[in-house]
Amino acid sequence: MHFFRKKRIFALLLLVFVLILFMNSTFIGRKLYPIYYKQEIRQNATKYQIDPFLIAAIIRVETNYQYHLESKKGAIGIMQLMPDTAQWIVETANLGTYTHDDLHRVEVNIGLGAWYLNWLFNHYDGNMLYAIAAYNAGQGNVNKWKQSDTWDGTIEQVAQIPFGETRHYVQRVLYYYEKYRELYKDEWPDTDARKEASDSATQGAASPMLPT
Repeated sequence: MHFFRKKRIFALLLLVFVLILFMNSTFIGRKLYPIYYKQEIRQNATKYQIDPFLIAAIIRVETNYQYHLESKKGAIGIMQLMPDTAQWIVETANLGTYTHDDLHRVEVNIGLGAWYLNWLFNHYDGNMLYAIAAYNAGQGNVNKWKQSDTWDGTIEQVAQIPFGETRHYVQRVLYYYEKYRELYKDEWPDTDARKEASDSATQGAASPMLPT
């Protein structure tokens, strides 16, 4: 008798636990998929008309929010900007000068990265997947794939991307992008991802200011 009573109690506790998990799925999801530096992400997303969830997804894939990282190839900071790319951004946006250490600063790196994403969206007429791929593989490679009809910039044909690393990169960014949109839509309720992605193609890329 004791055995069956314990089984019923265990089953009841298990049911309660499952219900709690279901009711708090967003809470648990946010623990599994946190977004850090929300203020810097949101400010630059608004400034440069880029979906904040996309910025967060790229950061998650690039560094998992570790701002101090430098890759073997020389990419620096939370959004893993190559020094040459950062210099090009600074010169194109007429920002003056910057130092190597500036790229380790979260607000600077996200500002430059968001500006660059805005530029890529403009360059690829608002195609988010081309922009994501170019962030990883470079504009030259993506331009080549686009012009030769190697890849049409759709998720359905993502397997046609010649570089395995870039294929995986695009898929991972999209995975985190969708997760973030699902889990944080109430925090950034005014974010219409498709509208912002489309709008960014017609917006001029304003200059990100390097904090002093």
